[in-house]
Amino acid sequence: MLKSMVQLSTSVYLLGGLLGLFLLSPVLMAPTPASMCTPLKTLNGSLIHRRRYMKHNFPINYTIRIHHEEVFKLSSINRLRLQVEGLDELVLQRLWFQVNQGVLKKIIRVMPERHPSRQYTTELERRFRDVEGVFVQSHPAEVFQQELPETIQDTWDHLTEEPGRVPESSWRFASPKSLLDNFCRTMHCLFSECFSSTEAQQDYCGASHWRKGRKKYLRPES
Repeated sequence: MLKSMVQLSTSVYLLGGLLGLFLLSPVLMAPTPASMCTPLKTLNGSLIHRRRYMKHNFPINYTIRIHHEEVFKLSSINRLRLQVEGLDELVLQRLWFQVNQGVLKKIIRVMPERHPSRQYTTELERRFRDVEGVFVQSHPAEVFQQELPETIQDTWDHLTEEPGRVPESSWRFASPKSLLDNFCRTMHCLFSECFSSTEAQQDYCGASHWRKGRKKYLRPES
C-alpha cells in the first residue's frame, strides 16, 4: 500500500514537472501565433508588387540614406544566430519590426505627395502596423520588457539614435527595391510557419531558396 502511494506521488511529481515545461516553452521559444498569419499574408500580398512601385517609379540607381543596421538581410539573421548563443526567435522578430518601421518611414519621407508609389507605400506601412499590433497582442507584456542580449541591444540603440547624433560612417545608401526585398525575405525567414506550403519544407532563411524561387516570389507584373 505504502509502495503504491510512493509510486503515485512520484508519477504526479513527474507529470507536474513535464506540464511546467510545456507551459514555459511558449514563452522561451514561441512559434508564430496563428493569429499573425492572416495579416502577414496580407502584407506579403502587397510586397509582391514591390518591383513595380519601388523600381519602375524611381530613377535608375536611385538610393536613400539609411542606418547601417537597416540593411537587414538573411545574412544578418544568420550572423546574429551565430554570435548570440541560444538566441530566442522572438528577439529577432522584435528586431525585424524595429528595423522595418524605420525603413518604411525613410522610403515614404523621400516621396512627394503625388509620387506614383506613395499610396502603395503608405498602404504597405499600414498593413505592417496591423501585423505589429497583432504581434504585440499575441505575447505577454513582460516579454517586451525582458533585457535584450548585448549584441541585439547595441543594434537597437543604433536604430533609435537621433539622426543628428549618428556618425557619418554609420550611414549607408540602398535602393528602395533592395530594402523591400530584404523586408520580404527576412519576413519569410522569421515567420516561416505562416508561409509553409504543401510542397517540401522550404528554407526561407537560405539565400539559395530565393535564387531558385525568384520567378515565384519576385515575378514580373504587367
